[in-house]
Amino acid sequence: MKITLIALFCLFTSLLSRAQTITNIMVGGGFDLFKTDNRKVFDKAQVGLEANYFVARHFAVGGGVEIWTQHSSSFVMGMRWYADDHFFVRLRTLIGANQASLGAGWSKPIARDWRVEALGDFYLDGNLAGSAPAFALRVGVAYILP
Repeated sequence: MKITLIALFCLFTSLLSRAQTITNIMVGGGFDLFKTDNRKVFDKAQVGLEANYFVARHFAVGGGVEIWTQHSSSFVMGMRWYADDHFFVRLRTLIGANQASLGAGWSKPIARDWRVEALGDFYLDGNLAGSAPAFALRVGVAYILP
């Protein structure tokens, strides 16, 4: 129920945003370098692919997929708020895993339309085994569609 409410909040917030002058779409992917629920090195992997639509210069809504090697994949919905051009905060729901994550990230341009991203996520409902909440560090790249 909590995940559904967060997802509806994301959709409702995106409908209220009226600043449609910046309508870029950013696609990207990344993988977890470290996660607190990993017990052994290279024991499991988590990869994320997502697309974000900028409804305003500093606000984007998006969706994607999280792929795990040891668990089923999850559909992801979320939003990003950019405090400036490089630092952002994001809130996501992972539909298949019944989790929500709150994170912060940093985005650095490496070319005109390419970005390198580093971010940390705190998983609010713990890991898939239901134990203590998890924290993950992720790196990835993103491309802004022209």
